[in-house]
Amino acid sequence: MTENQPPLARQLQAPPVSWTRDIDVVVLGSGAAGLSAALAVRPVRSVVVVTKDVLSAGSTAWAQGGLAGVLHPEDSLEDHIRDTIIAGAGLCDEQAVRELVEAAPTSIRYLMRLGAAFDPDDGGDVALTREGGHSHQRIVHSGGDRSGAEVQRTLDESAVGAGVEVMDHAFALDLLLGRGRDGQRQVAGVRIAQLDAQGTVISIGVITARAVVVACGGFGQIFASTSNPPAVTGDGVALALRAGLPLTDVEFVQFHPTVMFTGPEARGQQHLVSEAVRGEGAILFDAAGERVMAGIHPLEDLAPRDVVAAAITQRMAAGANGVFDHVYLDATHMGEHFYDRFPSITAACREIGVDPARDRIPVAPASHYACGGIRARLDGTTALRGLYAAGEVSRTGVHGANRLASNSLTESVVTGTRCGRDLAWELPERVEVLFDAAGVASAGLVDPAAIPQIRTAMSRHVGVLRDQRSLEQAAAVLSEVLHQSSREQVRADRESWEATNLLTVASAVVTAAAARTESRGCHRRTDFPDPAEAWVTHLDVRMDAQGHLRVTGA
Repeated sequence: MTENQPPLARQLQAPPVSWTRDIDVVVLGSGAAGLSAALAVRPVRSVVVVTKDVLSAGSTAWAQGGLAGVLHPEDSLEDHIRDTIIAGAGLCDEQAVRELVEAAPTSIRYLMRLGAAFDPDDGGDVALTREGGHSHQRIVHSGGDRSGAEVQRTLDESAVGAGVEVMDHAFALDLLLGRGRDGQRQVAGVRIAQLDAQGTVISIGVITARAVVVACGGFGQIFASTSNPPAVTGDGVALALRAGLPLTDVEFVQFHPTVMFTGPEARGQQHLVSEAVRGEGAILFDAAGERVMAGIHPLEDLAPRDVVAAAITQRMAAGANGVFDHVYLDATHMGEHFYDRFPSITAACREIGVDPARDRIPVAPASHYACGGIRARLDGTTALRGLYAAGEVSRTGVHGANRLASNSLTESVVTGTRCGRDLAWELPERVEVLFDAAGVASAGLVDPAAIPQIRTAMSRHVGVLRDQRSLEQAAAVLSEVLHQSSREQVRADRESWEATNLLTVASAVVTAAAARTESRGCHRRTDFPDPAEAWVTHLDVRMDAQGHLRVTGA
C-alpha cells in the first residue's frame, strides 16, 4: 500500500451512544471458540455473547471434517505433533503445538460429555477418519460430514443452559481502552451497535467489561470465492488492528483444494468437498483424465492442503483438455456408500446434476482459513491486557504457514475453554474508559457497493499463486476504493461496517504478502518460488496513528 493514499479508518463511524451496560466478560463471536469461552466462564461470572447475526451464522456450523485428536491406540501424540509441524512449513511454535495436541483428546471427550454425538465405528467406539497431512486416522466426525453443525448445536444448547446471555444482531464496532495502575493500556469495554434483521442501526451502546474475548472468526469473505459463510468479514482482526495490535502471519491464507466448482461466475460462499473424501480414497484428475497429485508429494492426494491447492492451480493454468478453471475429484469407488458417509456433499452435488457415486465432482481451490490473526497464546491472552483472542481470529503458533486439517475446531474448543476457565478464576482489574474510538478523527466508511471490487481483486491477484505484479495490481484496486471512500458520505450500518473491515483486512493481507519474498506454506509467490532460510520468521502488520499500515519482522 502506498504512502500517498488516503488512510484506513481508525474507528467505525456510528450514531451517538444511547445506552450503557457493565458486565464481567464480553465475548465477540458465537462459534466454537466464543461459546466454549462463555460456557467456561459461567456460572462464576456474568457474560454476554455478542453476535452480529444469530448464534449459528459463523464458520463452525459449516465445518465438515471434524476434530483432530489422538484417540487410536496405534496413533501417538508425537506423530500428531510432527504432522502439524510439517504442515506448518517451518513457522509453527512447537510448544503451542504440543500443548494443543496434548489437550485435544480431552477436549473431544468434553464435547461428548456435553452431548455431542460423534459417529461410532462398527465396534461402538468413536469412528476415526484420515485427512490430508495426517499420518494416522485421528479425525472424529458427526453425521458423516456435518461435524461442525453438531459441535455448534452442542455448544449452543450448553451455553444457553448455563445462563450465557446472547445479544444477537449486535455489531462490535471498536474497543474502549483505559490504563491499569501501572500505566499500561488495558481494555475497558466495547462499543456495540444493535441492529434489526436487515442490518439497520437501532441504537449504539457501550458495554464496559473487565475482559473482552474476540472470537469473530476469519476473513474468507475478502475473496470472491470462499468456503466461508457471508458473516465472515474479518471484523475481529480489523477491530484489533484499529486498537493498535499487530496482525501476525496474515499473508498465510489457506485455500481449500476441493471446493465445489459450480461455474465460472460463481461468487460468495461455495460448498466445500471435505478433505475426508480424499481420506476415504478419492483421487484428483484433470479434464484430460490425468492424475493431478501423482509424483507431486509422497502422500499424493492426501498431501497437506497448500501442496494440493498449488498443484491444482498449476494444472488448471495448463488448461488440460481446454479446461482452465477446475479439476475433478473421483470418489466413485465408494459407490452409494458416499450418500451415507457424506450426505451434505451428496445434496450439493445433486444440485448441480452430479451423482458422486457415478460421476467425478468438479472442484477448484477457494479461500478457506486464515492461519494468521491476532497474536495470542493458547489461553487466549494477547499483548493488550484485558483482551483475549480465540479461534480463527487468533494466531497462536499452532498452524504456522499452513494449517493441518481439522486442527482448527480442536484449537477453538481448547483455547476457548482455557480462556473462559482462567477468567472464571480471576479477572483483570476494572479500568475507566480513557480512550474511546468514537472520539478519534478518522477516515469515513467504505461504500458496500465496493465489496465486489475488493473481492474480485483479491481472488484474481492474491489467490493461491501470487507475484509482485499481481500484488501491486491488488494494492492499486484497494487504493482506488480508499480514494472513492474519501470522497463519499456513507450511511453507518452493518453493510458499510463490513465493507470497511473487508478493505482494512484485505489491505493488511496484501501488505504482508508483498513483504514476504519467498514461497512458504500457503503463501506461494511465482517470482520467489522457493522457501528461504531468512524468512523463517513472522511478519507483523500494524496501523499507525494516521491510519496507514506498516509491516515489520516479529
